[in-house]
Amino acid sequence: MRQNCAMGVTRIAWLATVVAALITALLLLLAGYNGYAGLGLAVAISAAINLL
Repeated sequence: MRQNCAMGVTRIAWLATVVAALITALLLLLAGYNGYAGLGLAVAISAAINLL
């Protein structure tokens, strides 16, 4: 298996994690859980670092 293929899968996985965390943060914010929404945003930012 080529090494580039594995890198692509890893990148997609991190991107999916970022999107999931952002959606969770948005839903928590809309529900009024501001602290937990901030935590979800922090998780999304932490996961996004792996995309750089």
